[in-house]
Amino acid sequence: MAELATIARPYAKALFELAVEKGYTEAWLEKLKELAWAVGQPKLSAFIEDAGITSSVKADTLIGLLDDIHAPQYAELRNFLYVLSEGGRLMVLPSIYAQYQEFVLSKEHVQKAVIYSAFPMSEGQFAKVVSDCQQKFGNKLDATLEIMPELIGGIKIEVGDKVLDLSVQGKLKNLYSAMVN
Repeated sequence: MAELATIARPYAKALFELAVEKGYTEAWLEKLKELAWAVGQPKLSAFIEDAGITSSVKADTLIGLLDDIHAPQYAELRNFLYVLSEGGRLMVLPSIYAQYQEFVLSKEHVQKAVIYSAFPMSEGQFAKVVSDCQQKFGNKLDATLEIMPELIGGIKIEVGDKVLDLSVQGKLKNLYSAMVN
């Protein structure tokens, strides 16, 4: 995975900078999301990886899957797909999308967060946890909730490369570590 992220970073950054310059960051984000999903489909993935098919046919096929892609604001995005295809990099689109999305969130001073809970939360509880996390981390958060029963109780929060483990499982691991060492 790290290798794909390394390959994707310069493409995502260049595309993001161009999108900002043109004023199309959100529109391109949606199209990248569709493309990332599409290349993850087994039949299309096999088609893209087929060495007997020319790069322009691969790019044309992807372009044909998107609605409104022939609108003027997507001209550079279409060209981007041809560049990726010629470089044999179409399968990197999911990583490009993820990094492009991070650039968009960063520009808006928003960080992605994942909140793991041992049990489901009501919308009010989730909103309170997100609000508390925004105060703690000092940024607006784009948070998602994932249920993880192995936590036993409590929550675990990941914001970027920071982890705040308030789970029973985390406390038990810390206790075990203290007892062993």
